[in-house]
Amino acid sequence: MSRFRTPALIVIGGAIISLIGYGIRGDFGLFQEPMLGTRGWSRETFALALAVQNLMWGLGQPIAGAIADRYGSGRVLVGGALLYAAGIALGAMAEGPVALHLTLGIMTGLGLSGASMFIVLGAFGRLLPPERRAWASGIATAAGSLGQFLFAPIGQGFIAAWGWQVALVLLAAAALPMIPVAFALRSRSEPVAAEAQQSLGAALREASAHRSYWLLIAGFFVCGFHLAFIQVHMPAYIAGFGLNASVGAWAIGFVGLFNTIGAYAAGVLAGRRSKKNLLAAIYLGRAAVIALFVLTPVSTASVLIFSAAMGLLWLSTVPPTSGLVALMFGPRYMSMLFGVVFLSHQIGAFLGVWLGGWAYDVLGSYTLVWWISVGLGVFSAAVHWPIAERPARLAAQGA
Repeated sequence: MSRFRTPALIVIGGAIISLIGYGIRGDFGLFQEPMLGTRGWSRETFALALAVQNLMWGLGQPIAGAIADRYGSGRVLVGGALLYAAGIALGAMAEGPVALHLTLGIMTGLGLSGASMFIVLGAFGRLLPPERRAWASGIATAAGSLGQFLFAPIGQGFIAAWGWQVALVLLAAAALPMIPVAFALRSRSEPVAAEAQQSLGAALREASAHRSYWLLIAGFFVCGFHLAFIQVHMPAYIAGFGLNASVGAWAIGFVGLFNTIGAYAAGVLAGRRSKKNLLAAIYLGRAAVIALFVLTPVSTASVLIFSAAMGLLWLSTVPPTSGLVALMFGPRYMSMLFGVVFLSHQIGAFLGVWLGGWAYDVLGSYTLVWWISVGLGVFSAAVHWPIAERPARLAAQGA
């Protein structure tokens, strides 16, 4: 590693990529109402496009992770950023559902798989010493949330000033600075001797035989369902109660702002406390917060309080989840193995986004999906309790 690329520079570079990539993605829900008003599509059509985006992000993540593990993270981040920007820009020109699903759905989703914070976390696992990984993961995750806070009012301002089509082009341009920053993460350290002997296929077989890995996969499915449903449908949900569109933007922004606190705190706690117990507490907290929100009359105050509470629990799942993957299997194939876990997250996201659109079109309400979210939060808390929090080889030996 070059002497100019210190651990601090690596963390800063990763944080900037997370801020831009996740920040822009947080704006897509703001485009639902203006795009439907112009194109005349159903809410389910728009929801399906973002559901496809989430699914393609998930399908692409293990592949992008495997390429990053083999050839380094820098190249993957550059390619992902270019595809991400192209998908967003071309989405502004989509005149039919197929074009929308291809651009904002498939292209943008695959771009995200290469330009995501999860490639950044894999790079941290290879480039940083073990004692700094959980802390750095918290920094990158918090930066992604800060991006959501910063980009939400920016995106809404772009829409209000120039319309949704110009706004998408401007957001696409905002993705391009990820390219030069990616060079801070371009090299990978040599794997440790014990892991150097293991092939990618052997790593997958070891993970697939490990019960705790499957429990982690099941729990992260719920995280994706929660985040995607709320991020995409929250602005439209509160608009249905007569609140101004700016409240929806501030709601998404508040989630990002308060998650800078929650994600950083989770990164610190994941390095000091039980990661599985921390995850169980986070999911139980989500279930309680969602239930209270559904049972409370909707107002500007209730929306912002809910957004702040959910923000504390939003991406705080990422540092302990990625930390458990690294603990179980080591850093050598972390990007790929965490990508498999993330695929489950994105399948949950696909269902959360699509089910929200379907429920509104068919039932005229999001209530059913809110209560499904509560039940899933309790389920996820339960599946984290029995996870064996130690290396997979030791767990297999009963150590």
